[in-house]
Amino acid sequence: MKTTTLMFISLGCDKNLVDTEHMLGILGREGFEFTQDETQADIIVINSCCFIGDAKEESINTIIETGKLKETGRLKGLIVCGCLAQRYAGDIRRELPEVDAIVGTTEYTRIAEAVKEVLEGNSPELVGNTDAAEYPKGERILTGGGYSSYLKISEGCDKNCTYCIIPKVRGRYRSFPEEVLLNEARSLAEKGVKELVLVAQETTVYGRDIYGKKRLPDLLKKLCGIEGLEWIRIMYSYPEEIDDALIDVMSSEEKVCHYLDMPIQHCSDRILRLMGRRTDRKSLEKTIKKLRERIPDIALRTTLISGFPGETKKDHEELLSFVEEMRFDRLGVFAYSREEDTPAASFDGQVPVRTAKKRRDEIMSLQQRIAFEKEAGMAGREMTVMIEGSLAEDDVYVGRTYRDAPDVDGYVFLKNTPRRFMSGDLVKARITGANGYDLTGDII
Repeated sequence: MKTTTLMFISLGCDKNLVDTEHMLGILGREGFEFTQDETQADIIVINSCCFIGDAKEESINTIIETGKLKETGRLKGLIVCGCLAQRYAGDIRRELPEVDAIVGTTEYTRIAEAVKEVLEGNSPELVGNTDAAEYPKGERILTGGGYSSYLKISEGCDKNCTYCIIPKVRGRYRSFPEEVLLNEARSLAEKGVKELVLVAQETTVYGRDIYGKKRLPDLLKKLCGIEGLEWIRIMYSYPEEIDDALIDVMSSEEKVCHYLDMPIQHCSDRILRLMGRRTDRKSLEKTIKKLRERIPDIALRTTLISGFPGETKKDHEELLSFVEEMRFDRLGVFAYSREEDTPAASFDGQVPVRTAKKRRDEIMSLQQRIAFEKEAGMAGREMTVMIEGSLAEDDVYVGRTYRDAPDVDGYVFLKNTPRRFMSGDLVKARITGANGYDLTGDII
């Protein structure tokens, strides 16, 4: 009997990628085979995103283009999972007839059921309660290089920022049990993972819903005790939840990278209130100052939104001044995306898209100068670098320092040596210079 071959396309964030890897694990245990060649796939699964307009458009275009393979290739079925599937199941049914099955954000553990139904000629729609808290059983199939992996520590969000659709498609905040996470982290370490990147809609409130208090510092300490893990990186930490307990662990535990992704979205108190954020400029400055005092070499990453409804030229200029003053190591900007079913979509003072993008570009131009200056200032430092691979034609190794998260930040290009290194190896290097967002160096 011929084995069914599947291909996965994972769009959107790293949290979506973890869901994809769990689905791969589920299907692998069911005996399905996988391919990265779309022309050889019997069924393609698209794990979709709809966080902002651009992500939604990418998901829809990917569905349409993939659906064409039914006419030109061997494709028999197309399954759409994830946020777009959860949010727009009815629209997908009406507007995208090439889709054979729809699987929502909390039903992806039933992916094998969906595949079997499609093979039998059915068109299942598995879209359930967004507050379901089931954690996938069994091991994931890793899709990256194997030396760095994500650990999703919770699902959903309770913040209800006025611009964000996530609570509607991912549900309320649900922490995953600590022992489950530790078991998964041990399994990843046994597979050769050396860098563990903690992700969630918000990592800083981990544990409060199931343990009655925030437990991220405790989880970090226990993760640091796992043999084989070398770097533990924290992403998506809301500034108002960063406390002394978390800073203490970051400063005292050698395995915890001195790196923090802290999305702030804006600095104007008025805009922050409109966004439904639970902080203000004074508090932001206090938190950033404390982090830099307690962890002098910390690399701070943040994200901002330009052109939020009601944002004036004065608000934008205040944000530019704030970016200049705070000098973040890493920074990204999204032009505001007007998402239906969010409170901000009906706010007065909607900023023209062109203006929002112009403001975004102005902030990024400023941040580029700051980032380039900071990178140039790294020359002469000795740093630990995690090798990611090599460029044989240029005779260099490519790696990252603790200051660079996978897939979003810069790289270090190291001159080759007679000694051979593998992906995931940690080496000492002397930084010799910078090229934009990237560093150059010599292996010591």
